[in-house]
Amino acid sequence: MSIADFATVLERAAALGDQFALSASHYDSTGNFPFANFEILHEAGLLGLVSTREHGGLGGGLAEAQAVVAEIARGEPSTALILAMHYNHHAALRRGGWPAHLVERVSRANLEGPALLNSAQVEPRVGSPSHGTLPETIARRTSKGWRISGHKTYATGIPMLKWISVLAVTDEAPPRLASFLVPREARGVHIVETWDATGMRATCSHDLLLDDVEVPLEDIIDPQLASQGLKRDDQGMAWYFLLIGAVYHGIARAAGEWIARFASRHVPGSLGAPLSTVPRIQDGLGDIAIRLATNARLLETTDRDVDARRPIGVEPAMVRHVIVENAVAVTSTALELGGNPGLKRTNPLERHHRDALCGRAHAPQNNLVRVMAAKALLGRIAPEGPARVAEPPAQPKLTLVSTI
Repeated sequence: MSIADFATVLERAAALGDQFALSASHYDSTGNFPFANFEILHEAGLLGLVSTREHGGLGGGLAEAQAVVAEIARGEPSTALILAMHYNHHAALRRGGWPAHLVERVSRANLEGPALLNSAQVEPRVGSPSHGTLPETIARRTSKGWRISGHKTYATGIPMLKWISVLAVTDEAPPRLASFLVPREARGVHIVETWDATGMRATCSHDLLLDDVEVPLEDIIDPQLASQGLKRDDQGMAWYFLLIGAVYHGIARAAGEWIARFASRHVPGSLGAPLSTVPRIQDGLGDIAIRLATNARLLETTDRDVDARRPIGVEPAMVRHVIVENAVAVTSTALELGGNPGLKRTNPLERHHRDALCGRAHAPQNNLVRVMAAKALLGRIAPEGPARVAEPPAQPKLTLVSTI
């Protein structure tokens, strides 16, 4: 995709972000799924942003994907998170690992209409696979294919998903760990509406029950020996982390822009000048500006490295950590500067803050990311040190997950 081509695409995404912002409060207050937003995204050609040109897409990379996601998140972040998950999986189609017939099936559907794709990996008892425990969902092999049974939680975007990539363990000897492409409308797929979160309410990340769901034998994705645990490639993890980061950067931008407009236009009677002339307000706005600029630069430079396939290790996870914490800080500061008006339910600031806080719930959570960062640091210096540093009691395994 050329820079000239993408400039037009980004303008389109920015305009849609503005449009989606008009109904964001409605989706937040009702918890309804934003079906109309995805119809519009499809009509605009944005659901195929990262699909190959051979499959009717625009061929965009991570840099383009995160820029579009951030613009949509500035308007309606639940829509942006679902879009980020969709992009993440369609990028995986390009990297390999998926059978050719599934690539064709999913890509063709994505061209014909809104055909959202996401995974289901987290479970009520086991939790996220990022903690290293195998799922309890079982895929039983039959003469005709697979029969899958299990219970998944936090299936983001489930009301409009066309496909669900379900992580399960096979009943073979030895057992394998794999994902299986399950149509949401398949017999035995049931949605339990459990999602009632403080923020990101329109993601409708409900529970998913699979009751003896039939899947063709060949619709298995990236099978591995279960004894080896779940493994993902560095590119896949980088896309996941940075697209999640883009969502929360977009939320922070929305909060920062709102409070800057408010401070520059609101003239208290006791002051006789705009709030933005007060040193304390300027200090807060400056802090917001610094955090937003830091997030933007981190995304831009890390995306460029990923698209160039440079080895960057655990840095995408660290970048997401910083972006989410900056987003929480930005929205907190905006609320403080806005005072009582910012706390009204009719004001977007309190919604932006609730949405930003949800960034800390994405697996692997910040404490696991810090363990990863510590291991990377110790791995560089430990050989030269006087003693070996003990391993923490549990070693988290990074995976791509669809939780919020």
